[in-house]
Amino acid sequence: MITTTHPRAGALTLAEIEEEMKVFERKERTRLGLEDQPASQWHDPNPQTFTRSQREHTTILLGGLTIAQDVFVKAGLQGIGYRIEVLPCPDTKALHLGKEFGNRGQCNPTYFTVGNLIKRLVALRDEEKVPVPDIVRRYVFMTAGACGPCRFGTYATEYRKALRDAGFEGFRVLLFQQQGGFKQATGDDVGLELTPKFFMQIVKALVAGDVLNAIGYRIRPYEVTKGATDAALERCKEIVCTALQQRKSTLLALRRCRKELERVEVNRLQAKPKVMIIGEFWAMTTEGDGNYHLQRFLEEEGAEVEVQAVSAWLLYMIWQGQRDTRRRLELKEKDEAGKGLARRNAPKLLRGLWLADHALRVIFQTAARCVGLKGFHLPDMDEIGTLAQPYYDVELRGGEGHMEVGKFIEATKARRAHMIVSVKPFGCMPSSGVSDGIQSLVATRHPEIIFCPVETTGDGAVNFQSRVLMCLFRARRKAREEFAAALQQQGTTLEEAMKRCRGGKESLHHARHVMAGSGANVVLAEC
Repeated sequence: MITTTHPRAGALTLAEIEEEMKVFERKERTRLGLEDQPASQWHDPNPQTFTRSQREHTTILLGGLTIAQDVFVKAGLQGIGYRIEVLPCPDTKALHLGKEFGNRGQCNPTYFTVGNLIKRLVALRDEEKVPVPDIVRRYVFMTAGACGPCRFGTYATEYRKALRDAGFEGFRVLLFQQQGGFKQATGDDVGLELTPKFFMQIVKALVAGDVLNAIGYRIRPYEVTKGATDAALERCKEIVCTALQQRKSTLLALRRCRKELERVEVNRLQAKPKVMIIGEFWAMTTEGDGNYHLQRFLEEEGAEVEVQAVSAWLLYMIWQGQRDTRRRLELKEKDEAGKGLARRNAPKLLRGLWLADHALRVIFQTAARCVGLKGFHLPDMDEIGTLAQPYYDVELRGGEGHMEVGKFIEATKARRAHMIVSVKPFGCMPSSGVSDGIQSLVATRHPEIIFCPVETTGDGAVNFQSRVLMCLFRARRKAREEFAAALQQQGTTLEEAMKRCRGGKESLHHARHVMAGSGANVVLAEC
């Protein structure tokens, strides 16, 4: 025990405190038997060996996107020969496990995703009685990685630390870089081959998930029979999964989905507030306890929700590559850095990125047309950057970067929503700075839209939902006023509109955009 008393009167000097600390350290090292052990640099073993011969009997665990996209990614990778298991949507128990075994001071997505993996492995060990050596040998976890100022760059290390402390020393975490391209892992004996075929299956799964999620959020608030939309979407998931597993056309599968969705009976002639969700990528994407089921909570409170497409994140990655390459071309000499142009053909690289951008947009719009998703377009990244630059430097990377600011301004100018919810997890450094700082200025300069910044902690659902409800009260009033103005402009009543507007009863109908509310747009377009 360190003493703070001293025979002399007065407080200890800094030198005396340091000397007492050294004496205490020497005693503790002697007591613990550490005095003869030389100090050495800590090293993370980082086990990643996964060979082609192991593929047949090794299960890859994955998760972290929307529920539909996780299921589609599983089916897509099964179609090219991998054994895949999707982790369930992270819940509060996963959060508690993440906090128990993870480092202190991490952001909520870290705790939720790390804890979700630990929860599954603990279930294998304690409930299914699988020995730990077999778990380590027969399972691996695959996740995305990136470099940047936020903690996302250290997720893999956090996984390994928590796995070690939870009793799964040596469990493999396979990381593929979001901006790494096709050359990250190739060879004759690589278990996880990041080839064009691999990425194409991923892209098809993500796009299919995006278009089905978007159309589901359009239809569900207006369904006549509660649960009809979810039932149709479940049938759609089975159709798309079968196509991905058998490597058949996902576009034809989406055409079949369209027929399922057309059967859902709706009534769009309602004054529902439209709420756009933006914010930190994981917090606005997850559909469980990580954001207190925000999407479904808003729908239950009478709102129509507009979510962000995961495909937009892919476009953001491509945009970063294009911008960085053009900036490097302005240098006096070709730089020798890892992504420098000294050994690369810059014009060819830019052409490839341009092609990737346009190919993704074509794939997305084709899929949208096949499923009946009209009037939904991926954002123009140059426009988003131009809108955001006066408020947030586009060179600042991490999280959503400048996209959150650009989306806010673009949605406000286009009157795409009555209310914008910016959701961020507790401890997220980039998103907290944007939502709490920059967006306050943006919201002041664009008072015509209701802006609701909220933070998730995992254990504050009442405060979170109360804040959303206060803003939603104002959004409902705006929606009602807008709907009444549309009826007045057309010189009709709701009863007459119900008889005349056939499009309001068609699940896949999308009226020309004039106002934020779907009901008001139907009235203006058809009544």
